[in-house]
Amino acid sequence: MSRTIGRLWRDAVSAGRTNPAYLVEGPDGWHEVSWEEAGRAVDEIANGLLALGVRKGNAFGILAQTSLEWSLFDYALARIGAIGAAIYANNSPKDCRYVLEHSDAVGVLVEDEEQRAKIADLGLPHVISFAELDDLRARGREFAGGNPKALADAEAAIDEEDLFTFIYTSGTTGPPKACMIRHRNYYEMAACTEHVEGFAISDDVMLLYLPLAHNFGRLMHLLGAFIGFTIAFCPDPLRIAEALTAVRPTIVPSVPRLYEKVHTGVVAKFDEATGLRRRLVDWALHTGRQASTYRQRGDSLPPGLAVKHAIADRLVYSKVKKRLGGRWRLGVSGGAPLAKEIGELFHALDILIIEGWGLTECTTAASVNRPNRLRFGTVGPPLPGFEVRAAEDGELLIRSETIFAGYYKDDEATREVLGDDGWLRSGDLGEIDEDGFVKITDRKKDILVTAGGKNVAPQNLENALKTAPLVSQALVVGDRRPYVAALITIDPAVAEGLSSGQVQERVQGIVDGANADLSRFEQIKRFAILPREFSAEEDEVTPTLKLKRRVCAQHFSAEIEALYA
Repeated sequence: MSRTIGRLWRDAVSAGRTNPAYLVEGPDGWHEVSWEEAGRAVDEIANGLLALGVRKGNAFGILAQTSLEWSLFDYALARIGAIGAAIYANNSPKDCRYVLEHSDAVGVLVEDEEQRAKIADLGLPHVISFAELDDLRARGREFAGGNPKALADAEAAIDEEDLFTFIYTSGTTGPPKACMIRHRNYYEMAACTEHVEGFAISDDVMLLYLPLAHNFGRLMHLLGAFIGFTIAFCPDPLRIAEALTAVRPTIVPSVPRLYEKVHTGVVAKFDEATGLRRRLVDWALHTGRQASTYRQRGDSLPPGLAVKHAIADRLVYSKVKKRLGGRWRLGVSGGAPLAKEIGELFHALDILIIEGWGLTECTTAASVNRPNRLRFGTVGPPLPGFEVRAAEDGELLIRSETIFAGYYKDDEATREVLGDDGWLRSGDLGEIDEDGFVKITDRKKDILVTAGGKNVAPQNLENALKTAPLVSQALVVGDRRPYVAALITIDPAVAEGLSSGQVQERVQGIVDGANADLSRFEQIKRFAILPREFSAEEDEVTPTLKLKRRVCAQHFSAEIEALYA
């Protein structure tokens, strides 16, 4: 069997599924798109591209928000053997041009005229906007009428070893690198989830807001076709709360930032409770934590606890779950570390979030907690078909069918991460316990080495700070410095009504709490509260909300120097 994305898509369309393929929001609300409609659109776009002269091996950019048009165009490119070069919709004109020039793209799909303006000076042969897709489809129908075998012939020429896409890394440590992902890499990535019990099922409705230019979002879009669940597209991350109640999804993949914000809201609401209401909340959380210990092992609840849990659900948990749509079955967290406390609190509220780990170079994920076998604070056991081991220095190594083909035009960088033996160096430090659960301790390159020669993992400290509702972001510094310090940003909604002195006092308490169980050399000695959050507009965070540490440190260099004055 040829493991191509074209094959994956054709199997999906011909499976006779009766549930919708997609849900899309329009002026008059959400409407369904059937598998048949989607299949027809992909055929027509693919034929339209062939009519334009786009062929196997040509790179073609996609510059748009997460949407139906993005998804269908991606499958059309896959069916003719063209290589998708995805670009984040919020990228600067400079970054957009970099991807298109570096990938040698022959064209680009743009969402609108604003996106077209970013790349107008490149002079690409083919620039197609969403508004022009109907014309492309009409051209495809005409082309297919005169060349009925052209699409089938184009697809037959595609081998599973051929490139499916270029995915550009976040650029947290320099210019983005283009990961070359083969057809079989993503096919196997989707296929291995079939062997993860309870992960995704055909009856699911997934709310997808993650950028499709990122490997996590891209996998979810392919997984929808492979497994057969319905995807509801939410192009604007700021409208997730509305979409949750309108679509009522059963599964939501996300970076930790969404869960952190919901966690902040829930904790703030609970803190407001007094008297009988407060005692009820505390009892429900205690009951939920008891139930969580059984569920983490995959065990059934004892009858007495099951009754208490049902009462707590009706009185407390259901109120929180209603804000998430009321049908929540599973949240999937990836892209950055999720604080252990956040996963535990949600589970105590009968809301399951499982954390996974991987990187673009292994085509998304290498390990994930299972719905019926999980351990908070870890990223779960390796996925089926994956080998994960720790090198002598603690760096985690990965070997699987999903390992990428290397970095485009950068053999030296490829050799730095991929050995001849097929083991991929992840750049993450971690450990694997006796039950096979993987725990990430930090990024190898992010480790701080203090002036005293002590190694400090900043992400652990940052996660500890961010569990407090008042703290929205944290950047821990201290490399080659005498002690560890932190830059902290404040959630304005939580700080409303507090004086600057009160904010300072509360943050000091949060820092003291984070320091409580740490060795002296790891403890945060001083901190600065910044006047604003780190932002994508200032190039301080990646599109998936990871901090660009060097950029942040440059922009707030005066504040950092003051911490060591």
